[in-house]
Amino acid sequence: QVQLVESGGGLVQAGGSLRLSCAASGRTFSTYAMGWFRQAPGKERELVAAISSGGTIYYADSVKGRFTISRDNAKNTVYLQMNSLKPADTAVYYCAADRRWGLGYVAQTPYEYEYWGQGTQVTVSS
Repeated sequence: QVQLVESGGGLVQAGGSLRLSCAASGRTFSTYAMGWFRQAPGKERELVAAISSGGTIYYADSVKGRFTISRDNAKNTVYLQMNSLKPADTAVYYCAADRRWGLGYVAQTPYEYEYWGQGTQVTVSS
């Protein structure tokens, strides 16, 4: 079992940047597929970016070119660098993890992740 703790959210003006971090407990972090999801009020939870245990990366079209996901297995941490933020990026951002998938498989739906963090609020003002 793994516990996830997100940090780095906050209030930022449009065009600004934030870096989210997700720290994971345990000694097998490198075997986990990791994902960043977000959920805005009244909307479904959606995938923002994901990285497989082998380093394969996926981005939602809405964030391509603006967001970067990365992982540091030595620090048991996954990051989401968010640049050129827009008001439409306002949401609670969640980190997710699962170790059922192979090295190259990028899990893209919430149902493919077993473990979730508590979420961190990102608010982008216009």
